[in-house]
Amino acid sequence: MNDVPPAALDLSSCAREPIHTPGAIQPYGLLLIVDPVSMHVVERAMTQPAVLEFFGDPLDQPVDAVLGGALAPYRRHLEHMAPGGSVFLGSIQLGRFGRHHALAHRSDTHFIIELEEPVAGEPGSLEDLYPQISRFMSEIETAASVVELCGIGARHVRELTRFDRTLIYQFDTDWNGAVVAEDRNEQLPSYLDLRFPESDIPAQARELYRRNRVRLIADSDYQPVPLLRSPAHADAAPTDLSLAMLRSVSPVHLQYMRNMGTGASMSVSLLSEGTLWGLVSCHNHVAKRVPYHVRTACEFIGQILSMQIALKERGAVVEERIARRAIQMRLLGRMAGDEDFMAALGRDEHSLLALTHAQGAAIIHRGQCVRLGDCPAEEHVTALVAWLTAEHAGDDVFQTDMLPALWEPARGFAAVASGVMAISISQLHDSFVLWFRPEVVRTVRWGGEPKKQQVGDSLTPRLSFEAWKETVREQSLPWQDVDRDAALELRTAIVDIVLRKAEEMAELNEQLVRSNKELEAFSYSVSHDLRAPFRHIVGYSELLGSSATDKLDDTERRYLDTIIESAKSAGTLVDDLLSFSQMGRSSMGLVDVDVASLVNDVRRSLAMDYEGRSLDWEIGTLPRVKADSTMLRLVWQNLLGNAIKFTRDRETAVIQVGSERGSGEDVFFVRDNGCGFDMRYVDKLFGVFQRLHHADEYEGTGIGLANVNRIITRHGGRVWAEGELDKGATFYFSIPHSQRGQA
Repeated sequence: MNDVPPAALDLSSCAREPIHTPGAIQPYGLLLIVDPVSMHVVERAMTQPAVLEFFGDPLDQPVDAVLGGALAPYRRHLEHMAPGGSVFLGSIQLGRFGRHHALAHRSDTHFIIELEEPVAGEPGSLEDLYPQISRFMSEIETAASVVELCGIGARHVRELTRFDRTLIYQFDTDWNGAVVAEDRNEQLPSYLDLRFPESDIPAQARELYRRNRVRLIADSDYQPVPLLRSPAHADAAPTDLSLAMLRSVSPVHLQYMRNMGTGASMSVSLLSEGTLWGLVSCHNHVAKRVPYHVRTACEFIGQILSMQIALKERGAVVEERIARRAIQMRLLGRMAGDEDFMAALGRDEHSLLALTHAQGAAIIHRGQCVRLGDCPAEEHVTALVAWLTAEHAGDDVFQTDMLPALWEPARGFAAVASGVMAISISQLHDSFVLWFRPEVVRTVRWGGEPKKQQVGDSLTPRLSFEAWKETVREQSLPWQDVDRDAALELRTAIVDIVLRKAEEMAELNEQLVRSNKELEAFSYSVSHDLRAPFRHIVGYSELLGSSATDKLDDTERRYLDTIIESAKSAGTLVDDLLSFSQMGRSSMGLVDVDVASLVNDVRRSLAMDYEGRSLDWEIGTLPRVKADSTMLRLVWQNLLGNAIKFTRDRETAVIQVGSERGSGEDVFFVRDNGCGFDMRYVDKLFGVFQRLHHADEYEGTGIGLANVNRIITRHGGRVWAEGELDKGATFYFSIPHSQRGQA
């Protein structure tokens, strides 16, 4: 086969090429596609016309009748195969054409039978290769590292196959590959330590490597043998040949091989926990076939090598995690015994940096910035925290090894902070721990320029594989999973300490202690003297209703339902009274509150109350304020809940939420087009047990607005309302600017 002219290879969509359905095979045997229902051959590809002429065309024939009945003894093997399975049927004699190695595969839709022509001088069985396999097994027991393991594997695979060069190729997280081990003669150049871009082995090719562990291309100049179909099967979808060893490959890849100077190649997949870790990649200067038993031995070596690599890597990770856990314990010991635990964290610079193998760190807490080791200036750290808060809000951890590529201002301090890992300690305040890694200017040796080349209107495979050097700047060493996990564990520990410290502070607050005593007495009285009896009334009434339902007439059942409903209402009233009492006794914790976010959260929590209704929300711009977030949430729950409740008779309800900047205060309002109220009774709205509508019309206890009034009053604000019967109502409250949050 002559080289395909570069302009004829359309590689602009090679990453989407359906390489699993090539419609052809390599010319080293024959392949049959068998329908699993009828067990008739529906497609065939036959390298030697003489075989076709001697045995006749197998299309539309029963599988046990084709090829002179050579496959008849193996039909039962096919019938017991599960989808995705493969089995070696043995060596089958095809008349005067000699013995062929027979393999069967079961795809999701068909049986695939391959009969591969023998290779001169091939071993008679896998047992003939056992001494070489045994030597490999002995040597890997002494390997101290993954690289050493790979070197042993490369050497033994080349001894078995007699290829000119065998590489161990490892993928990184971006699916670029690096040659980590090599064994070769002088026929082909060394690729050791070279890197190859992800585009050399695109995603669909990697998936084939994962599914089918061994792939052989015996001649980069081969002429493919087309897969022919029976007329009845002509319109069927292309047949998936992923499992077939004889599957033809893309002409793009064949051109790639010729550009690489290789006449034959074989690969063995290395998997780690089901993921493609790398490849054993074999190359030969001239065409070369590899017998079935040798390929099987190489596949076995690949499986053993995969397991050993996984064990080595897992062991290294466990050792590293143990070391990081010891560092974390030292840090927590310092923090737990110090009143200012964040300051204590900064006093052990060595341990804090060692926790993530960083060269610098910064602690942002309570408006202060503590910098340790090699890290950016304070103004740069502050700006970085602002960017993280804006762009990555809600992330417990953020990490990158190329910060300047994500955030342009970081180019100014890339020398010390090209890499950053940050953990957020609080969702309410800008409280972070950050680690920094410096820029590592390094030279990456690629196997040719890692970019596809444009020729005319098409892209071509790289024409040169000479080492091509690229200088990488503004990148740090990459963060590992163990770094991320150590940071997250520290975050969890700090949050636990924050909660514990908050509890201790609450216990030491004298005013809260006195309030709690009063509240305890009240709670005891309510829970034991009122709440429990109401629950008993409801419970026993419901039991009575269910057990005596056939004995009660309609009037008696109505009486019983009234008892249950009244007891439930009384229980709700007691709960609301308890809540109202707590509002006056609990301490206030003022924090910076995003009112817009709070309103949206409350609105979502009330969604069940207006499900199925036509309700239009009109929410304006809402400023941030300093307030007790729990109490302010209760205010919005009451006001929005009332607006939803009192508009339920409207065909289309409209609820507006907005704010106005007043003199010395921010004024918030909730406006609806509901039933409204008579302004003559406006003064009663915010009193306890004051209702302007009958309980039969609108449920409630008359305490909700009293709670709103008490909460806003404690914040130094005021509440008022405006309304008109059958037109709607507007409820206002204010928060003084002295308690206004930062925008």
